[in-house]
Amino acid sequence: MKNIALVMGGFSGEHDISIGSGNQVYEALDKEKYNVRKIVVDREGWYCPNDDGSRTPVDKNDFTLDGMHFDLAFIIIHGNPGENGVLQGYFDMLGIPYTTCDFYTSALTFNKGFCNPVVKSFGIVKVAESVLLYHMPECIDGRLSQLRYPLFVKPAAGGSSVATTKVKTPEELLPAIQLAFGEDKEVLVEECINGREFDCGVFRNAEGRKIVFPITEIIPKGGHEFFDYEAKYQGFSNEVTPAQCPDRIAQHIQEVSSQLYDLLGCAGIVRFDYIHDMDADTLYFLEVNTIPGQSAESIVPKQAKAMGISPAELYEMSIQAALAPRK
Repeated sequence: MKNIALVMGGFSGEHDISIGSGNQVYEALDKEKYNVRKIVVDREGWYCPNDDGSRTPVDKNDFTLDGMHFDLAFIIIHGNPGENGVLQGYFDMLGIPYTTCDFYTSALTFNKGFCNPVVKSFGIVKVAESVLLYHMPECIDGRLSQLRYPLFVKPAAGGSSVATTKVKTPEELLPAIQLAFGEDKEVLVEECINGREFDCGVFRNAEGRKIVFPITEIIPKGGHEFFDYEAKYQGFSNEVTPAQCPDRIAQHIQEVSSQLYDLLGCAGIVRFDYIHDMDADTLYFLEVNTIPGQSAESIVPKQAKAMGISPAELYEMSIQAALAPRK
């Protein structure tokens, strides 16, 4: 029986979302086939929560639990340190396989300011104009003054739209930047593209066959202008899977997602997010999520379900792909 470490939590504002995702994965995994242990990572320490409320600490020197070694790390941490390559590098040094992209791809894709120019260089999808900030500006000048409103201000290495603001006037810009710097040391200021938002999951199984999921359209509601934190997790959005759009648009999004998966060197379950400018009939890349949510509200499990793949089957495929020799 394989020992599986289900690694959840993390240091970012997505900690609780990660716990929710981890609990859903735990419920779906076959306990008769795998010895699954929840491993919570937070700033107070790494531990396995026990049924009696106690905590068994993880020995970070070799990632063991009371002397038990793990055969696989199923990483379900959104944000730091699970999605930015830190844990991947740690597990690489220990020789423990894991279910996500490798260190290099995780580090690149986690920072939107670094990833966007790389995606743009591929020439297969548009990317909105943006400015990456490394410190809080004193005023709006230089490159910031050349951007067209409305703008999105977001942590460069964040997720779940935490500390993300849609800015419509210059007066709103500096407070939004300050808010984002409270979440991350780098901030991305990006031109807003008006259009319909679509997401597409991609996965490569143990046999090397790539699975491109049906696309989902995100439709915010209840006064939410974009897919912010409340829209994501408090029911202020409609998520339509498969998306009700022309077949050519859906196929194009799936084709671009499939290409990006390979060009960025992805592994495991990955989700790509886009805005389609319907007036210009142009697709814009938003971001890539290398550890997409797996909670009850999450998009990829719904896309898999639309293909007839249950959560249990999806996570089993993820484990088998991670245990297969990497090519």
